[in-house]
Amino acid sequence: MKKLSIIAGAVLALAACQQLPQQTPEIALNKFSDTTLQKIYTLQDERNTAELLPFLHHNKPAYRTEAALAFASVQDTLAIPDLLGMLSDTTTSVRKAAAYALGQIGHKKAEDSIIKHMPHEGKPGVQAELLEALGKLATPVGADYLANYNATNQLALAGQAWGIYRAGLRQQHTPKSIELAIKLLSSVRPYEARLAAAHFLARTPRLDLTPYRQPLLNAATSDAAPEVRMAVTQALGKVKASDKAQFLSTIAQSDPDYRVRLSAIRAMAGLEFAQVKPAILATLQDKNINAAVATAEFIQTNPAGVEVDTLLKLLPAIQDARVRSGVIWVILRNSQPQSKSFLSNRYKQQYQNVRNPYDKAYLLKALSGYIENYQFIAEQMFGAEQPIIATTGMDAIITMRQQGDFPRRLDADFAEIFKRAVSSGDVALVGMAAAAIRDPKFNLRSQYKEYNFLTQAQQKLQLPRDMETNIELQRTLDYLSGKRESITPENPFTHPINWTLVKSIPEGQQVLLRTEKGTIVMQLFVEDAPGSVANFVELIDKRFFDNLYFHRVVPNFVAQGGDKRGDGWGSSDYSIRSEFAPLHYREGFVGMASAGKDTESNQWFITHSPAPHLDGKYTIFAKVIDGMEVVHQLEVGDKIIEVSLK
Repeated sequence: MKKLSIIAGAVLALAACQQLPQQTPEIALNKFSDTTLQKIYTLQDERNTAELLPFLHHNKPAYRTEAALAFASVQDTLAIPDLLGMLSDTTTSVRKAAAYALGQIGHKKAEDSIIKHMPHEGKPGVQAELLEALGKLATPVGADYLANYNATNQLALAGQAWGIYRAGLRQQHTPKSIELAIKLLSSVRPYEARLAAAHFLARTPRLDLTPYRQPLLNAATSDAAPEVRMAVTQALGKVKASDKAQFLSTIAQSDPDYRVRLSAIRAMAGLEFAQVKPAILATLQDKNINAAVATAEFIQTNPAGVEVDTLLKLLPAIQDARVRSGVIWVILRNSQPQSKSFLSNRYKQQYQNVRNPYDKAYLLKALSGYIENYQFIAEQMFGAEQPIIATTGMDAIITMRQQGDFPRRLDADFAEIFKRAVSSGDVALVGMAAAAIRDPKFNLRSQYKEYNFLTQAQQKLQLPRDMETNIELQRTLDYLSGKRESITPENPFTHPINWTLVKSIPEGQQVLLRTEKGTIVMQLFVEDAPGSVANFVELIDKRFFDNLYFHRVVPNFVAQGGDKRGDGWGSSDYSIRSEFAPLHYREGFVGMASAGKDTESNQWFITHSPAPHLDGKYTIFAKVIDGMEVVHQLEVGDKIIEVSLK
């Protein structure tokens, strides 16, 4: 009887099981369905070196690779011995990840081991990563090694070129480095090597490239890649030649790519206006707004000899507010004393009639071309309802104070404006004024008998939202009190990765960014920057970005958005961690804006062209896959109508 009961029970149990709903296996949309990978990235997010280190010795190569890449973001020198040991790993991806992480940590104690390991590394991709990493931490020994290295394949050659570029940024280079870069500009060299060499020559400080005039000119006018031409054209600014104005003017008016044209304008620094006048006037009316803006900025930076009558005649033809602002600034700056007041009153009246806050802000900045407008600008700044007007007003005040002929009789007045700004409670005015107060060129220390106003302003901040302002205040307090600069305050860890959301985002997820100028399509890199992507998607779901503006556009650099204030000083009540993967800023890559490592929240930018100096310093979390022609036409004040997942 008992046996029958057991059998009957088993039958009933089987029947019950057959009636249970069948579970559908979870579909993996990206690699983070793997709980071990989640764990590694969580430890990276927490900056937990102690628990990350064992993963560098995991029996699975994939986990060793990911753990090594994690230290590219954590950047703890305690990991260096383990990472150096991983350069002998049997798995190529592990060695490559270790090399990248060593470069990101950037400590010179890894230099000797990398150099000694190079002859034993046979994989081109790893060779390239090691050479670039060496440039990020090179002493003169490493710089010499990079200049003399004999690359045997194209990948290693590109890595060598990026290595000398990275070393050059740190002012570690030799005459052979320059000679190598010039050779790498040859059209027979691979694109990556040419691009790196061009950026080395353009961005390395204090190079005299006069002996290399002809190869530079050849590359600037004939290279097939505009990204190479624009960097080489920038490098031409370091050439001393009697025909410099002529060849730069030709490039500025003839190259089909606006980024090359504006690079030629910027390279004209130091030349007399009369020599480059036709090119300047032409590019002030360039069909691409970024070229015109860059030219207006150029004449502001280099106003000597710029003819007022010529600009007054040109001004009616210039419709863009930002370009007009630059031209008006130079008109006021260079006008005769008797004309300055008359013209200022005309432009003040225009200012009062303008309704667009961005146009209004630019006109206020233009008025800083005449020093006696400082009280008017300060009044508008402190009374502004829109943050962009207040912030631009402070920028205008600082610009006036920076002029070499600033009248010392106004020292006390400007010091009082800065003090009032610090006490205003507006995070932008506080941060900008604090930075101005400690500018050694201004010599304002004697103007402040006590510093309580800085301490009081600091106590009113809300962290981590106001971290950028907090850093500025602390540095200024240290400066005024004569202390060595204290350790930069760190943001608290308050916003861990939302793994539930991350796992719901498909690899290659696309985003539609609708703007007044057209639609831009971006592809998210959830597997490289899960925390940043999850944060971005959370903000999209909240409609956070809708109806905001591109508040910052730097010609041939970035278009930046995502700020509720609209002036670049708006943050959220939290911050996320920086995530650095072996990706590189090229045209159309999307990065998180920050005030330093681990301070990102809601602002982001799109690059106009390669920006290798941002690599490994700003999180890359997406790229533009359609609509770059829209990106290249964006202006400050262009509205972001809607951001949505595709």
